[in-house]
Amino acid sequence: MEQITIRVKDKKKAQTLLDYLKSLDFIESISEKDLPADKRSNASAEADFFSMAGFWAGRNISLQSIREQAWPYRA
Repeated sequence: MEQITIRVKDKKKAQTLLDYLKSLDFIESISEKDLPADKRSNASAEADFFSMAGFWAGRNISLQSIREQAWPYRA
């Protein structure tokens, strides 16, 4: 048995293709899966990047203090 995965941009055309495939007698089964959109706009990707901005604000964190906490025996 062979398996083929097809990604279709237009939902209406995908339904037409599914209807056609279901009409063929040699197709054993068809499974449908709605996939989330892979591509995000640049604005949302940039917003995700800056969503953590200010996360460490007001805390006394430095590279040296992180190293001392991670490896106290080396400090």
